Amino acid sequence: MTGTLYTADHRMFRLPPLLSWRVTHTGTVPCDSFSATFVYQKEMAEVLPLAAGFAAEAEGETVLRAIVDEYTVDLDANGLTATISGRGYAARLLDNESRPVTYQQATLAEILANHVQPYGITCRDVAAVRAESVYTVAAGTSQWRAVEGFCRAYGGFVPRFSREGELLAGPEPEGRTLSIGEGGPVLACTLREDHYGVLTEALVIDKTRNQDFSVKNQEMIRKGGQCRRVVYTPGQSTWAAMRYTGEYQIQRSQEDAWTAEVTLPGSFLAFPGDRAALSLERMGLSGTFRVAEAENRFDHRNGASVTLTLKPLA
Repeated sequence: MTGTLYTADHRMFRLPPLLSWRVTHTGTVPCDSFSATFVYQKEMAEVLPLAAGFAAEAEGETVLRAIVDEYTVDLDANGLTATISGRGYAARLLDNESRPVTYQQATLAEILANHVQPYGITCRDVAAVRAESVYTVAAGTSQWRAVEGFCRAYGGFVPRFSREGELLAGPEPEGRTLSIGEGGPVLACTLREDHYGVLTEALVIDKTRNQDFSVKNQEMIRKGGQCRRVVYTPGQSTWAAMRYTGEYQIQRSQEDAWTAEVTLPGSFLAFPGDRAALSLERMGLSGTFRVAEAENRFDHRNGASVTLTLKPLA
């Protein structure tokens, strides 16, 4: 992998060969992130304090565009080195708050124009989504939450960032499928199931009309769970809206309940949205899963490896 720095005064600086690096793709929040270490050169004394952007390439393709949050310069037994680190473009939306605003039947294009594009982010694959009612962005809400909340509520999807830093504001298409079997070069595999915080019931209450609607998670109840949340909605909520709110709360609570992490040799083998077809019978793991996160690492001692975080298909 090679790296290029972009400075706040619009200069470009190609980094020397990287001694070690880490690139993590999530496509959403938490942000994509990176770190890269290289031999320090004296001309970097002027460049590093102004470093604002970073682009990584592998085999002629861009694998990440990000902002630079931090740099360090180290002198030790390994010589004089510098390390830069930062986050993907989702950070631009997370780091900026929206002013409070109320929309009347807003479109997704309108939301993007007000909450995304002013931060220099290009939008692509924009879905034709319109709010059926009032959409409110409260004071203190980040620009990311303003957009994500709208997409979840009225489009049923989570917006994502491409490796080139574009916001993909539409449902996620099915990506490539990577096959991982018993005979493959699996370096490590961890299966994790965590029931903490997974709701068994969401009780939605309309305070104005004093009505309630209960949505239960029968699968978690069967596993012996007992965790209820009470959610209050604005007055005059429809039964459909109350049911959606309850189902949404349960869905969000169990997003991280089941994960598998598989480490393989190589780098950039899969990205968020791709599929992994597992056949690891010794662990009881078989089936096709969604790649939720891909962490790629390299150093001269251990070579390149990628850890894929897998989750059940929706």
